[in-house]
Amino acid sequence: MQLDPSYDRKVRQVAGADAVALVETGIRVLDVRTPGEFSGLGHIPGATLLPVQLIASAPAVLGDVDTPVLVTCEHAVRSKVATRLLAQAGFTQVYELAHGMALWDGPRTHESQAMTGPSPWLFECGDLIPRSGRALDVACGRGRHALLLASTGLAVTAIDRDADALARLQDQADRLGLAVQTRVTDLETSDVDLGEPGYDLVLVTRYLHRPLLPHLLLSLAPGGVLLYETFLTRQAETGHPKNPAFLLAPGELLDLVRPLEVLRQFEGEFDGHWIAAVAARR
Repeated sequence: MQLDPSYDRKVRQVAGADAVALVETGIRVLDVRTPGEFSGLGHIPGATLLPVQLIASAPAVLGDVDTPVLVTCEHAVRSKVATRLLAQAGFTQVYELAHGMALWDGPRTHESQAMTGPSPWLFECGDLIPRSGRALDVACGRGRHALLLASTGLAVTAIDRDADALARLQDQADRLGLAVQTRVTDLETSDVDLGEPGYDLVLVTRYLHRPLLPHLLLSLAPGGVLLYETFLTRQAETGHPKNPAFLLAPGELLDLVRPLEVLRQFEGEFDGHWIAAVAARR
């Protein structure tokens, strides 16, 4: 990822009473510390937790580039990386909390919070992700995973049917110098085009269209890894989705990924959702 220091000029510094007043307006607060610092040292109420190591996904997490964002860490070191990235990605109202949370004298809370951004299954399987090669992000949405994977050195093809979301993703990736190629694709046609086969990594999260699975398996290169995570039928008891077409029965995901070699799997409740997840190798 190529960050240009000249974008620091587009970041506004705030401190003291001015920072407190800005938070009182309801500005989006992005905290780029670790989860331990976030809860142990306290954070601004309502802040979004996204550690700086995952900051490449921030443009997709935050959404509209005109959203005002206040970025903070503990001593205003990590926040400089995050604010530069957001400004370079096209965000128009980027603020940095000068001196960080160490000198913040506004309201502070200590409750824990799940990290916003990439799927936890991606972290769980981080050791299985190739350090180079080609990746396919399926039903990528705004591209939280595509941006992060590209920042590690992978060449990412990101496909979805939402042309507007893909246009924003392509623009942000280009601004950041990331190797992301987007393509508007209807994933639910019989002749779906996933691009040139031979992907070293195929990623699918929170999406299910059963007839697509054979195409995904064939798109993998020999030795390529499929990371798949979506909802179980029990999810309908607690929230969305409720349509059975988008919910997996227990054990079903393992059947769908055959004949791949299953490397890791999970079924159960995680962070308030009922999910099934698998990592499998061709």
